[in-house]
Amino acid sequence: MNTTEQSSNYQNLQDMTVEEILTGINNEDRQVPIAVAREIPQISRLVDGIVERMKRGGRVFYLGAGTSGRLGVVDASEIPPTYGVHDKFIGLIAGGDKAIRNAVEAAEDNPDQGWNDILPFGPDENDTVVGVAASGRTPYVIGAVRKARENGLLTGCITCNEGSDLAAASEIPVEVVVGPEFVTGSTRMKSGTAQKLVLNMISTAAMIRLGHVKGNKMVDMQLTNKKLVDRGSRMIMGETGITDYDLARRLLLKYGSVRKAVDAYIGGDKDAE
Repeated sequence: MNTTEQSSNYQNLQDMTVEEILTGINNEDRQVPIAVAREIPQISRLVDGIVERMKRGGRVFYLGAGTSGRLGVVDASEIPPTYGVHDKFIGLIAGGDKAIRNAVEAAEDNPDQGWNDILPFGPDENDTVVGVAASGRTPYVIGAVRKARENGLLTGCITCNEGSDLAAASEIPVEVVVGPEFVTGSTRMKSGTAQKLVLNMISTAAMIRLGHVKGNKMVDMQLTNKKLVDRGSRMIMGETGITDYDLARRLLLKYGSVRKAVDAYIGGDKDAE
């Protein structure tokens, strides 16, 4: 039996107090970062491959079904506002965008559909496909990874079982084995947390290596709300030594990003209209 399907280490959950339930969940969640740490060498290999290809114009496709698919979509959707990078991380979910909110029956069972969902993007050997499936046996994901590998794309996966078909199909498998779920088989819990952590690690490390972070700041973030404008203004003050908040804000709004505003100020623009 797959680890993700093994019976919970806790019995008679319905008889527990709320505090006992929460303590049990928390105890299980503590195992997740430990399991992720064991896979850092594999995650590092995957990130290195992604960065190498992205420097040549490549993209990353996350594919999953259910919770796994939603997590990939979330991670991909946060790259443009966070790093100002568009169309480089693409999240695809079995059943299409409507499956983000509602389950689509049997969508994950078609082994051809995942690759068919990638084809409209014109995939090539500079791209990477990362299959995300806690079980490691989702046909939608496995089929896409196999076709991607056949076509020369880099392939990786994030799964929570050892020795899965998905891992075997992937060039660089990441197997984060977190053990049985608190509620038996509910992989939106520990497995989902592990997948989110790894997805964050992949995209964040890639963006840092590709130059979208300076020091520890998101210098290419989009200015989509007042909070981010304020953050960007203070980042400019810190980078340049400007003490006038209004000047920093004007520079930010004039140039559209922290990076461009700092470069312009250093280059001689000491004021902004």
